[in-house]
Amino acid sequence: MFEGNVLVKTFEIAGKKMILETGRLAKQASGAVLVRYGDTVILVTATMSKNKRDIDFFPLTVEYEERLYAVGKIPGGFIKREGRPSEKAILSGRLIDRPIRPLFPKGFRNEVQVIATVLSVDQDHAPQMAAMIGASAALHISKIPFYGPIGGIVVGRVDGEMIFNPNIEETEKSDLHLVVAGTGDAVMMVEAGAKEVPQEVLLEGIKKGHDLIKEITDFIEKFRQEAFALGLAQEKIVPEINQVPEELQAEIYPVAKEKMDVAARYCVDNRLAKDSREDHFDSIREEILMQFSESFPDQNAFLQEIIDSAEKNALRQMILKDKIRIDGRKTDEVRDISAEVGILPRTHGSGLFTRGQTQVLSVVTLGAISEEQRLDDLTLDETKRFMHHYNFPPYSTGEAKFMRSPGRREIGHGALAERALEFVMPSEESFPYTIRIVSEVLESNGSSSMGSVCGSSLALMDAGVPIKSPVAGAAMGLIIEGDDVAILTDIQGIEDHLGDMDFKVAGSEQGITALQMDIKVKGVTHDVLERAIIQANAARMHILGKMTARIEKPRTELSPYAPRIIHMNIDPDKIREVIGPGGKIIKKIVEETGVEIDIEDDGRVYIAAVDPAAGEKARAIIENITSDVKDGELYNGKVTRVTDFGAFVEVVPGILGLPGKEGLVHISQLDHQRVAKTEDVVKEGDIILVKSIGYDNQGRLKLSRKDAMPLPPGTPANRGEADFSRGDRPRPSRDQGRRDR
Repeated sequence: MFEGNVLVKTFEIAGKKMILETGRLAKQASGAVLVRYGDTVILVTATMSKNKRDIDFFPLTVEYEERLYAVGKIPGGFIKREGRPSEKAILSGRLIDRPIRPLFPKGFRNEVQVIATVLSVDQDHAPQMAAMIGASAALHISKIPFYGPIGGIVVGRVDGEMIFNPNIEETEKSDLHLVVAGTGDAVMMVEAGAKEVPQEVLLEGIKKGHDLIKEITDFIEKFRQEAFALGLAQEKIVPEINQVPEELQAEIYPVAKEKMDVAARYCVDNRLAKDSREDHFDSIREEILMQFSESFPDQNAFLQEIIDSAEKNALRQMILKDKIRIDGRKTDEVRDISAEVGILPRTHGSGLFTRGQTQVLSVVTLGAISEEQRLDDLTLDETKRFMHHYNFPPYSTGEAKFMRSPGRREIGHGALAERALEFVMPSEESFPYTIRIVSEVLESNGSSSMGSVCGSSLALMDAGVPIKSPVAGAAMGLIIEGDDVAILTDIQGIEDHLGDMDFKVAGSEQGITALQMDIKVKGVTHDVLERAIIQANAARMHILGKMTARIEKPRTELSPYAPRIIHMNIDPDKIREVIGPGGKIIKKIVEETGVEIDIEDDGRVYIAAVDPAAGEKARAIIENITSDVKDGELYNGKVTRVTDFGAFVEVVPGILGLPGKEGLVHISQLDHQRVAKTEDVVKEGDIILVKSIGYDNQGRLKLSRKDAMPLPPGTPANRGEADFSRGDRPRPSRDQGRRDR
């Protein structure tokens, strides 16, 4: 549809309409597309700098901007405006970045920025996929060189049936959350969280998801064609890319390749470790530079590029042709593994996982429910009780760098490990704790994120967290040239650098819990994905065997330094009595016992205490406060106050200076005989037997001493029902009233 100088086109994806619009908003951007999906609305722009940068990487940034007005929220905190992106926003930005990054020309160095601004959110229409499609369309209609378009889809599974872009209700029932992105020809990115599903299910989901992606990319292609016809899309520029001069390539590359082939073989034959291997390659690099720098002055950048290419190709060919890896392993071989638990004496649980030169220390902390994370984002979730945080200090790679707050990589790796463990965690009902795991990467030479999964499983079992089953992860690599394909198990850093794919699979013996795939080429086929998943399964089982040989299942006892959670239920109407005016009562309990107390609106009470005796003491206090004085029961009570109209008696004593249960014995209920003065019968401090006779209309407890006493000899059985000597008068019946009239 064309409205003025605006193009609006609608198509259907998974039974739901999506609308793309361009030409109305953000017209100074290279490309701008407004996406409407249900009531979710996102503006996605793509812009490019005019000049290239003198750097050795492609400067692409993808920003996913959450605006809390999109869900009718005002930001929390003092400043009341959006600040640092939420973890969800960072992960959403990475989700868009990963499938588009490989689709720009090699050597392209102009800065490209994609910004997705979330304007409105309908929770049944996920904004992430709409933003990804919008980014693809914005890049495709712009002048930016981009080998797209791409499409993205979420695949779920409910009752064994595949569903696409599920709504909130379907997501809650689904045992799979699979994100697939790609071009019409190949899959570019896969990310999944699953409830221990078989690998065949994931492969089926990827295939069916890619079938829908083809429809999306066809639509975006037509969208560009119509936009171009209307002057709303631009011709693609020819990027300025510095090519290595042919004469330089012809003279230097053969020499560099020969030297790098020899260097690679030397490293394999001598089983050089990472540092020694890097030093050896650096020495060969310097040798080549010295040989040619005089002949080709001022060509250092090109010389470096040729040497890098020679080194990379030497290693790739050794793997493809000879099936030998730089450390001497076979393509399906896992490095040496060690697993340790309980190495930190005062923490609640710890695990140390070492695989080759990758080492991760994971530490578990258990806390009260009140310590769960508060979320301030666009989702319906308000809190999160399980958190995994990943730290990657510079010493882990032998470097000295500035220490900064976690970057996007750290947040992404932490979230991947969290997703891998999420579905084996116990429910809040069975294990009412907030659980935080911190994974410290102590050494890194390939797949520290999967090392975090393994270390965290060990730490959880050491902490006594009743996880359903241990989880392990393995990172797979890919080298592909024409028909030659090599899939590498447990890749190390150099193989990640020279390879074409980083494919991470985590799961238990029962099935897969998380999967993430990123590629550097223009997509991979389903056959390659299937081979990679099958090979990863064998690696995962091998790693699980090493882990369970050290600790097979969660410990039956928590650490003595972990809090014990006592769970009890009280009448919701009694909550105010436990809290007290201004929180006075609950503060007193906490102060006196040293515990933490969380009270839910439905009457659930959680008491967290490192000292079990303190927890039981707090429980007794709360039971005391909330216990009911039953109507008709007898109690020994203490007279606390004497007044002209009766005596106040405490029938349930208070604890720790807190008030107990007190009721009034009216002067008429002190004795069977008429009482002229309260002090004639009871005095303050007396212990007397009383009977509960109910509550008045203001909820105050009524007690009777008279009803707890035996009747005097000769007194009629109903004598206590009315005391006419005190002026009580019988109330006439209705018939009597009519006769009187």
